[in-house]
Amino acid sequence: MRKKILMIASNYGLWAEELQAPWDALKKAGHELTLATYLGKTPLPGQLSMDPGFIDPMQHVAMNSPELIARINEILDTGEWSHPIKMADANMDDYDALVIVGGAGSVLDVAGNMLVHKLVYQAYKSGKTIGALCYAVAALSFTRDPENGNKSVIYGKNVTAHPHAWDFTGDLGYDLVRATPDNPDMKLKTCGFVFPLQYMVEDAVGPNGKVYSDPTTSRERPSVVWDPPFVTGLSVESSVAFGNKLVEVLA
Repeated sequence: MRKKILMIASNYGLWAEELQAPWDALKKAGHELTLATYLGKTPLPGQLSMDPGFIDPMQHVAMNSPELIARINEILDTGEWSHPIKMADANMDDYDALVIVGGAGSVLDVAGNMLVHKLVYQAYKSGKTIGALCYAVAALSFTRDPENGNKSVIYGKNVTAHPHAWDFTGDLGYDLVRATPDNPDMKLKTCGFVFPLQYMVEDAVGPNGKVYSDPTTSRERPSVVWDPPFVTGLSVESSVAFGNKLVEVLA
C-alpha cells in the first residue's frame, strides 16, 4: 500500500548516502516522499560523503563508490531534493511515517530541534513508523513523553547508536558540495562530533532497553533494529539495510 512519508534531513551537512539509500528504496517501493529541512533549502551533502577517495578511518574501507556518487549527482542535477518544505510547516497528521537521516550537520539542526521533537512525538503517539539513522537517533533520545514521566520515547526500547569507539577528536568541518550564496557552507569547525551519541542513547533507553553499538559493523554486517514503532540504523554503512527494513516494515 502506498504511504505518505515525511523525511527530515540537515541543512548543515548531510551524509549523502544516508538520505539517498532510504530515499531510493522507499521511492522504488512506490511511496510518496516529502522532504523537510530546517531552512527549507536543499539538504546539501558534506564534501567527505561525495569524495571518491575517502577512506573511513574506523572501517578502513572506501565509502563512496563511483556508482553511489553518480546517483547522488543525478539526484542533485534533477532537483529531486530541491524545494523541501520547512520543518515548521510539517504536520504528522498528513503523513503515515517519519524518517530522519544523519550526517555531521544533523547534530546542529536536527538532534536538538524542538520542531523535530514535535513531529517525533506526534508520530509516536499515533503509532506511526519512525525511522532514524546514525546521529538522527539523538532526536529520538531528546524527544520526551510527558505522559511517561518525561522519559525519552525510546525508553525501554532496543535501538542502534553510532559507537563511541568510532568517535574521534580531530577537526571536523562542515563543508558542503554545491554550496551557493543562498545555501552556503557553515563556517564552523568542531573537535570531532558534537556529542558522544552512544552514551546519550544508553541513558535514554534506561535499564530495560538495549543499545546496539557494535564497532565491527560493516557493509557486509550492517546494524538495523526494528522495535515498533522505531526502525534505527547504526551509521552510513547500514544505510541500504535501513532503507530495506523501512520498506519491509511499511509493507
